[in-house]
Amino acid sequence: MRLLARASAATLSAATALALASACGMLPEDAPDATAPYARLTGPEVVNKALAATRAAKSVRMAVETTSPEGPVEAFVATDIRGACTVTLSLGATGTMELVRTGGTVRTRSDIRTTTADTATKTATDTADRAGRWTKPAPGDRHAELAERYCDRETFLGPLAPQSGTARKGRTTTTSGSDAPALTVTGKTAEGKWAADIATTGKPFLLKLKLRLPHDGTGGGTAPATVEFSAFDQPFTVNAPKT
Repeated sequence: MRLLARASAATLSAATALALASACGMLPEDAPDATAPYARLTGPEVVNKALAATRAAKSVRMAVETTSPEGPVEAFVATDIRGACTVTLSLGATGTMELVRTGGTVRTRSDIRTTTADTATKTATDTADRAGRWTKPAPGDRHAELAERYCDRETFLGPLAPQSGTARKGRTTTTSGSDAPALTVTGKTAEGKWAADIATTGKPFLLKLKLRLPHDGTGGGTAPATVEFSAFDQPFTVNAPKT
């Protein structure tokens, strides 16, 4: 009888705890998990730590894959907290642009297809002369504006921050291209779902992010994007190109 009474009491306690968790909005999937990485933190707390660490990194490299009204977009970015930055931006059939920013000065170099798309008022000779040369981007050059926007890591972190409250902790995984373990965290937005891989060793850097980002200003709307972060705090040198 005593054993039965103890079992009944344990069952009642567990049911009471679950009821209290449900009443507080803390169901098992978003409650602190004693067996998972970041055991004492909820999903939103883990994301906020990752955002803070990634924003504070002295430098970071980012690989971006998304789409635009012109087609697929790929970008490889190296940037630091001083504002120095290099970007290689591939715009599918439109072409490729390189951007260098150092000391507040921006220079770009693009192939003839990208140059032609943004210099419709130029003569064919002018366009050919500019192609492949480092130049100061023309006002309103949307490709240069997009490339420079990618220099700012907040372009990717900013849209995640307001959604951190929806975060749910998931499983430990490894991010592609890295052997370091990461905790996968998922959440929801008004337009769908997002997912983030957060380092579980060392600083809680954001390693991979999948979410929808605004287009580059052409046509409005958003597009799915994948951003991989790496080389945190690793210094790099940016030299101003000769024009």
